[in-house]
Amino acid sequence: METYKVIEIKKSVFEDNDRQADLLREELKKNKTFLLNLMSSPGSGKTTTVLRTIEALKDEMKIGVMEADIDSDVDAYTVSKTGAKVIQLHTGGMCHLDADMTKQGLLELGTEDVDFAILENVGNLVCPAEFDTGSSKNAMILSVPEGDDKPLKYPLMFSIVDVLLINKIDAAEYFNFSLDAVKERVKKLNPNIKVIPISAKTGEGIEEWAEWIRTEVKHWNEK
Repeated sequence: METYKVIEIKKSVFEDNDRQADLLREELKKNKTFLLNLMSSPGSGKTTTVLRTIEALKDEMKIGVMEADIDSDVDAYTVSKTGAKVIQLHTGGMCHLDADMTKQGLLELGTEDVDFAILENVGNLVCPAEFDTGSSKNAMILSVPEGDDKPLKYPLMFSIVDVLLINKIDAAEYFNFSLDAVKERVKKLNPNIKVIPISAKTGEGIEEWAEWIRTEVKHWNEK
């Protein structure tokens, strides 16, 4: 007879987080706050894209930003110059945010006067994909210099996002990067994914991105 229990810790952790995430989504829906979880690898241009997004939507929506990092407040300082509401989240060495951390951040940010909240997740293509943050939608950025083979190397990330931004598209001619190859690979993983080529530097594609956000926020509030 067995005298011990076997506990699947990872499964338990994920199940508990999923419950917390669903509860957080319900709260956000009641408050009519749309939360976007923005993920990518380091150096892809997340913060610059956030700045462009704020610039495009600041006259239409009340925007709040949560900058998540292992350390430093560089990104929060940069975003604060736009006038948007912003806080910095330090993960204490963890490479992702979960639903409870996100909820803590939202409580500090305050959502009573925020229509559109952006969570800039920790730069990583592995851990953030495994944890539901309670967001309304998930987005990720793949920058051209990273290569068009990333969907093959990090399939989970590409399979759980609703929209993929291909950033630094203005530099595509200088890299061996195929937009068609990326689209083909991600569509196999995620047939419903929206792919938008952008340049956070020049502003190319930002209006299409902003229009996607407008549409999703409207749908969120109408549900």
